[in-house]
Parts: sequence; structure tokens; C-alpha cells
Amino acid sequence: MDTKRIRNFCIIAHIDHGKSTLADRLLEHTNTVSPRELKEQVLDDMDLERERGITIKASAVTLLYTRDGKEYMLNLIDTPGHVDFSYEVSRSLAACEGALLLVDASQGVEAQTVANAYLALEHNLEIVPVVNKVDLQQARPEDVIEEMEHTLGILPREVVRVSAKTGLGIEDVLGAVIDRIHPPKGDTAAPLRALIFDSEYDEYRGVIVYVRIFDGSMRRGDRVYMMKTKRMFEVTEVGIFGPRMTPAERLGTGEVGYFVANIKTIQDVEIGDTVTNFNEKAQEPLPGYRKPLPMVYCGLYPTMDTDLVPLRVALEKLALNDSSFSFEPEQSPALGFGFRCGFLGLLHMEIVQERLEREGNVNLIQTAPSVTYEILTTGGQVLVISNPDKMPPVNEIEEFREPVVNIKIIFPVEYMGVVMKLAEERRGSYKATEYLSQRRVMLSYELPLAEMIFDFHDKLKSATRGYGTLDYTFIGYRTSNLVRLDILIGGKTVDALSSIVHRDNAYARGKRLVKKLRREIPRHLFEVVIQAAIGSRIIARESIKPMRKNVTAKCYGGDVTRKRKLLEKQKEGKKRMKSIGSVEIPQEAFLSVMATNDNE
Repeated sequence: MDTKRIRNFCIIAHIDHGKSTLADRLLEHTNTVSPRELKEQVLDDMDLERERGITIKASAVTLLYTRDGKEYMLNLIDTPGHVDFSYEVSRSLAACEGALLLVDASQGVEAQTVANAYLALEHNLEIVPVVNKVDLQQARPEDVIEEMEHTLGILPREVVRVSAKTGLGIEDVLGAVIDRIHPPKGDTAAPLRALIFDSEYDEYRGVIVYVRIFDGSMRRGDRVYMMKTKRMFEVTEVGIFGPRMTPAERLGTGEVGYFVANIKTIQDVEIGDTVTNFNEKAQEPLPGYRKPLPMVYCGLYPTMDTDLVPLRVALEKLALNDSSFSFEPEQSPALGFGFRCGFLGLLHMEIVQERLEREGNVNLIQTAPSVTYEILTTGGQVLVISNPDKMPPVNEIEEFREPVVNIKIIFPVEYMGVVMKLAEERRGSYKATEYLSQRRVMLSYELPLAEMIFDFHDKLKSATRGYGTLDYTFIGYRTSNLVRLDILIGGKTVDALSSIVHRDNAYARGKRLVKKLRREIPRHLFEVVIQAAIGSRIIARESIKPMRKNVTAKCYGGDVTRKRKLLEKQKEGKKRMKSIGSVEIPQEAFLSVMATNDNE
């Protein structure tokens, strides 16, 4: 198709503002999906997405729309809204020329709305502002448009009002996409340059590569060359998403689609790589993507040793589909062989674990999550560690640094006091206050990432009765007074439960952990002692009483020495059992460490 009649755009918004529903209406209005196939969240084809009601993976689809007798090709990419999947959003933006910025008419501008809008502007995208859910009784479109104007500098006359649920205003959205988003630029006669923005693994066809063609074209039978991995393959199929994969004759300049080329090994494809012709190579690769830095790490171990190989295979397939996720093998004295995995946030970690268990059919034990730290040693070396076990001895540490993020919290004005108190309790440093309207305010704080990732969002929701939202960006590492907190069970350090904490919080954290573990670990035939320690100093202790048999039940009166003899014999047996017995720690005990700030 002529590039002048192609439009590449994505939908960006805060979570739950109606991106997937708007995509459904666009598919319905352009007859891309027949009424028989139409269902809610058509593009969310993962079971996990449907169960949770959120978008996890960005999805591409080609819409063919006729206006004024001309047929247009509209390539849409539906993106996730949660902050943990912002890398999916940035990848989608690189394949587009425009974005529909969706805002809920009742909720207004939220933290992720602001973040996504600035992300789109960084990519020089044309933004089409859309206010959704205008049919709701509690909708306040005028106030929301005022917030958009004040926060994002959007002109009120440019805002399109829609109801994705009823289909109101969908024609206006399609018209705005055609009129306001410029067609793709590219040289049809130049050598092929295609950007890989996603991929997936198929058991029968190998790796299926999702591409956006920037220059030239791609056909079946072409020999293509990956500029980064330096591998050559012959294309066996090209096609578009309709929303299912639909084979096509060719993919031309400006188009979004996929190709299959008998790529059998996952390592041959890298997200952000440039695909060109093997016989006529492009001179320069496309800019690609900046590699995302995992913010949260944890260990994943199979419950059965025989599941280690299936777990590795499942991790490799998932890493192909989710390039913001990383893993490397590790060994734990407590848990055996497993993998150290990196994630962008706690929801990302939760989703990955659930996908591995479902798609890889393995049962997993997960260790306590931790963030990455920087350590300046006395020898002048800077170490980046994500596992407390990798910490050097205390006498070799010159400086301990923790990651700090800039967070923006948007909430109704009446909750100002409780939100500020919450941020300051988490060692937050106040930066700025900005009023979006008379009713809503945005606070900016600098906060240690370790204080924010665990349950800060839950506490914020509770404090603001569900109206507070937040977004964060990584700033860098700052010096802090940190220590390693060890948990000892039966006198042995359980490496999987070790964590790095601020010295001021160590006593409270240690006391809370040993209490939790006391509840989770079952009673044994001997006394189990649980301790929290910093170095060689014990700071908290709990003990689980042994199960006892009433050995004196058979004694009816008589000399008391008989009872004492039986009790002493039992005591000796317990002592001997404690020295040779091992404590069994259930998975729930490891998982209970995650909820760090429960009120006991």
C-alpha cells in the first residue's frame, strides 16, 4: 500500500482507563473482527490477562478503513498501563508515528498518564488526546480536559470525547488518526531496514519475529540478515496481524507485521535488532532500544530437582517474549540449584512466576525479592550486587549505596496529610507540589526504591481510599547506612531469607520476620530456634516449642523420682534429636517474608 495511506499508532493510558475496550471498538467499527469472533479484550489473548483484567503484553493489529473512497491501513498497537510494563510501552512507541492518549472522564489525569505522555513526546510522536467513559454518571469531562491542559499542555479543542463501551465517538477517533498522525517516512527503494519490536516461540515454526519496516520491503524467499546477531535466514512466510497472523504477499515500507524464517534457536533473535537484506545490506542499523535495567531481583527454584531443565527451557522462551526480564543460574545451600531473575517491579515478578508455572508446568519456590545495590570497597572497586550472599565482608566496605527513585503521586487534595506522612515514613525526601485542578494535586518525592517496591502502592491506595496513583523513574544510587540482616533457623543461616535493610529499620524488620516464621514453620519433635542477626549480633529471637508425648501418664502416684527419671530420659532424647534433626521450612515461610510491613 502507498505509504501516504498508512498510519502507525498505539494507545497509551493509565491502567483501567479503557485501552483494550477502545481497541475492541476500533476492531468492530473497521470490521476487522466479525461479530461472531468479537469478545471483550480481543487483543488480550493470554489467559492471565483475561483473569486479571489487565494488559501484560503489547499486541499489534492491522485495521483496514475506508474514508472518502480511499482505503487506509491503520496499524494499531495496544499497550499495557501498569508502571511495571512501561518497557512494553516504550518499544511500541518506537514502532509508531502517533499515539492515542486515553484519559478516564471520571478518574482524570493519573500518574501513568503523565509518564506515558512524556514518553511519547520523547519519541517525537503526534499525540491525539481522547477522553473516555463520557457516558458515565460520574463523568466530569470538562474538569478532566482542564487537568490535561494544565498538566500536559493539551489544547481543549483537540480532545476527542468517546465512550469505548457504547461506541460513541469512534468515528471521530479514526478521523483524528488519519488527519493528525503523519504517514511513515521511509525510502521504498532503499535496502531493507526493519526493527524487531517483539517475538514469540512456536513449537512447529520456530521463532516468529514481529517487525516494523522502515525502509525497503520484505517478501517470502528473501534472505535476511540480523545486523546485531550477524545471522542469515531465508524468509518462509510474511504477514500482518488481523488480529490473528494472516500471511501476505509482502511487507512494504511503513508496515507492521511478522516473518517466519526457520529460526530454531532463541538466541538468534534480539529485540531492537535491525533486519536487512543479506545480498544488499543497509549501511546503518536502526537506533533500536535502550536495554532496560531490572530493578527487583529474586531467586526462583524448582520444588523438584528434576524440574531444573524444564525451568531453564521455560525461562529461555519467556525471555524471548519479554526482553525486560533477565536470569542467570545460581546455587543456594538451602534450596539447591535455581536461577537469579531480574524484574522491573513486583507485579512483573508475580506475572513472570505465574507464567512460568503455567507455561512451563513447574512448581517454584521464590526467595525474598531485593533491589540492586552498589558497594564501594576499601580497594576502590565498585560492586553491583542483587543478592545479599554476594556482599563482601563488612571490613571491606567503604561505602554502601542504594537505588533512589523520583515518584509522582496524584490524589485528591483532602488526603495531602496522610500521603505526606506515608512518604516521609519511607525515608522520602520532598521535592514539589503541583495542583492539577482545585480537587487534585501531584506530589513529587525522592524515595529509596527498596522502601517503595514492596507495599507502598497498597498503603497509598488504603490511605487515599483507592484514588491515589503513582509513577516512578530511577534517578541513581545514593550513600546510605545499610546492613545485611540474616535469619538463622536452628543455628544455621538460611541464605534465601537474608536481606539488606537500613540500619534504623533492622531491629523492627528482624523482630517481625522471626514472629512470622514462628507462625509459618510447623512444630518439630525438638525445639526450633529462629533468630535474626546483623553479623554476629543477634537482634531478635523466637522459639517453636517441640511436640511432646506425656511420658508420665502411666505413673499413678508413687515416688516422684520415677516421673523425674522419665522426663530426664525424654529431655536427653530431644537433645540428641535436635543435634541430628533438620528443620523443614515450607514455601509459605519464604513467601511470608515478602509482606514486610504488616501490623502485627
